[in-house]
Amino acid sequence: MSQSLEALTKALLNAAKEAGADSADSMAVRGTSVSVDVRGGTLEQAERSEGVDIGLRVFIGKRSANVSASDISTRTIDEMALRAVAMAKEAPEDPYSGLADPDQLSTQWDIDALELCDPTDEPSPQVLQEDAARAEAAGLAVKGITQVQSASAAYGAQQVYLAATNGFEGGYRRTDRGLSCVAIAGTGTGMERDYDGDSRIFQSDLRSPEDIGTSAGQRALARMDGRKPPTGTFPVLFDERISSTLIGHLLSAISGAAIARGASWLRDAMGEQVLPDGLSIIEDPHRPRATGSRPFDAEGLPTSRRVIVDNGTLKGWTLDLATARKLGMQPTGNAARGTGSNPNPAVWNIALTQGSATHDDLIKEMGTGLLVTSMIGSTINPNTGDYSRGASGLWVEKGEITHAINECTIAGNLRDMLRSIVPANDARPHLSRVIPSLLVPGMTLAGA
Repeated sequence: MSQSLEALTKALLNAAKEAGADSADSMAVRGTSVSVDVRGGTLEQAERSEGVDIGLRVFIGKRSANVSASDISTRTIDEMALRAVAMAKEAPEDPYSGLADPDQLSTQWDIDALELCDPTDEPSPQVLQEDAARAEAAGLAVKGITQVQSASAAYGAQQVYLAATNGFEGGYRRTDRGLSCVAIAGTGTGMERDYDGDSRIFQSDLRSPEDIGTSAGQRALARMDGRKPPTGTFPVLFDERISSTLIGHLLSAISGAAIARGASWLRDAMGEQVLPDGLSIIEDPHRPRATGSRPFDAEGLPTSRRVIVDNGTLKGWTLDLATARKLGMQPTGNAARGTGSNPNPAVWNIALTQGSATHDDLIKEMGTGLLVTSMIGSTINPNTGDYSRGASGLWVEKGEITHAINECTIAGNLRDMLRSIVPANDARPHLSRVIPSLLVPGMTLAGA
């Protein structure tokens, strides 16, 4: 019988103490993943992996080191502890490092309420292959689609356990089930491709293969005969598929790591307006069946609902223990880490206030401009917020979509862009980032 993750984390802590560590925390992750790719109606590739990864972080005073391994033998655990302690003794001092105080730790949580793990059986490779084949067939059934580049189905299950010498212990399981399809329209140099996909914690929530394949085909067709846009200032509508990237730049700018370094275009914006009146960003790590949900963070602190932006005004940074100490503030329960890395601030589930207009309403409202459906490359100045990205999508003339656009660059400044956004009401509520389509009234467009 395989060793429990709880036993592994305790063994790591005991080894660290015996090796001379003042304090330590440990992490163990057991994972299983299965993926199947179908092409031409037949199996192209199938992969399965299983394994356990372990990580140990030790402290010698204000010095620390982190080590990890995928071998869980007693010998490896002892060697990890000795190596980590030796590394910590040579590391520079960090006055802000260290474990949480016992009174900061999460002590109770309801794993079942979060619904992070689907109790149904792991799907067989045959079931995954059938789903991928159905998605491929649906994509090929769309008139004008010449081939399906790939159709894939996957399943994953993961168990995580954390323990520390400050008394914290806890773990949880999570699952995910995914399906995707990439369709190609046209031939030769006139080929265009697009995709669709879905990923859920519960298999029963997954969209049908036919829906995904058909949507991928229709999206690829919509990209045919693309042209360059005119150069100038136009409204830009970020489609719901990619609008979360825009809010993601704001979330990155309020990370405690960026603020502590002074490398953020929002470093002096606490208490200032960063979004239009009426718009808020709420973080909720306790949403059932959401991939960003978790009962506690990677340092054992409780996670809780918090308001990041309230009625347009920035209300808080995203902080782990180290950045909170450096900034003289309280941590927000947002530490994330892997077995081989130190904790860093991360955002859990967030939702932006939705508007009253539909996606089609905003297309009519924008008059003449660009509906962005995909982006490539990125030039974002983290200190100034200057924004420039390659984009493609659909041209809107007098409130109507007229043709596809490719080889385009869109540019602006994130401060100005975010303070002027107009949200639609089309956000998908099951995502960890519930962000609707976003209209920016004016951006600079240029054909590449």
